[in-house]
Amino acid sequence: MAAIGDVARLAGVSKSTASRALSGGGHVAEETRLRVERAAAEIGYVVSPAAASLVTGRTKNIGVVIPFVNGWFFGEVLEGIERALLAAGYDLTLYNVAGGGEDRARVFDYFLARRRVDAVIAVGVDLDAHEVASLERREKPVLCLGGYAEGTPRISIDDVAAGRLAADHLIQLGHTRLAHVGGTGAARSVRSVPGGRRRGFLEALSSAGLAPGGRATVVEAEMTMPGGLAATLQLLGHPGRRPTGIVAASDELAFGALRAAERLGVAVPGELSVIGIDGHEYAEMFGLTTVEQYPAEQGRIAVDTLLRLLAEGPADDPLPDSGAPLPTRLVVRSTTARAPR
Repeated sequence: MAAIGDVARLAGVSKSTASRALSGGGHVAEETRLRVERAAAEIGYVVSPAAASLVTGRTKNIGVVIPFVNGWFFGEVLEGIERALLAAGYDLTLYNVAGGGEDRARVFDYFLARRRVDAVIAVGVDLDAHEVASLERREKPVLCLGGYAEGTPRISIDDVAAGRLAADHLIQLGHTRLAHVGGTGAARSVRSVPGGRRRGFLEALSSAGLAPGGRATVVEAEMTMPGGLAATLQLLGHPGRRPTGIVAASDELAFGALRAAERLGVAVPGELSVIGIDGHEYAEMFGLTTVEQYPAEQGRIAVDTLLRLLAEGPADDPLPDSGAPLPTRLVVRSTTARAPR
C-alpha cells in the first residue's frame, strides 16, 4: 500500500511538503503541488481524510440538512450541491429532518457533532435559536438556502416578489376572482417559503383592490401534486364561487390544480387560469405558466458561498451580489389566458 513517504520520494520533496500539498494545509508552490499530485496519482496514493484533518483541522465534509429527499426542488438543489462539493474536494453528509421532534433534535445535538462536519447548509429548513446555538458552539458556519435562521447568512429567491409577480400576471389578464393554493403553515410562518409567496399574493391583491375573503380565497395544502389536487377540488366544488385564476405556491401544487380542473370538467385556460412557482422540469410538458427559479444553480452558489465563509474563497462579501435575491423569471405558457367574460 502506498504511503506519503513514497509520494515524497517520487516527487523529490519532504514528507511534510507532500502532506501539505495533498491536504491543502499551509503554503506550497503551485509547481511543487502539481508535482506531488502527479506522483500520488502515479502510485495510487489517496489522502486519508482523518490524517488530513489532523493537519488542517478540517474534515472536508459538509453537512446538508433537508426536509425532503424525494421532492423535485430538493433533488435539484442536492445535485448542484454535490457537484460543487466534489469539484472542491469535499464530501457530503445528508440529514433528513422531515420527522421533527426528537429525531430532528438528535441531528443537531448529536449527529452533526459525531460525524464532524466543517459547516452546514440548511435547505428549505427554518432553524430555531437552539439549533443555531448548537452549531455555533461547535464553530460550524451555517448557511440557509431558502429556509431561515436568525443571524445566519441566507441565500434565496425573493419569495414575496415571486408570489406578487404570479398574482399580478393574472390580474393583468383581467382576473378578479382569484385563489391562492399555498403551503401548509404559510399563514403562521411568514418568513418561510410558502409564507413569503402567500404574502406576495395578498400584496398584489391589495394593490389591485381585491380583498381576500371577498373575491379571493386562500387555502393551504401540502406542497405536492396530491395536495394541490385535494385543495383545488374544494375550491372548484362550488360553481357560484369558483375562482377564474389560481396562484399555486409551487409547480407541484399547480399540477394538482390542473388535474382537479380536468376531473371536474373545468376548461384551462378558458374557464380557469393556473400559474405556479418554481420552474419544475415537467412545467413545459404541462404547458404550465410559472415563475421560474434555478435550484441546481442555487446549490452551486450555496457551496461557493460556504467555502468563502470557511475562508477557502475570496474573503470579501461572501454572499453573492451583496445578499441580493437569486434570479427568477416569468415564463408564460398555455395555462393562463384572459379572464372569461
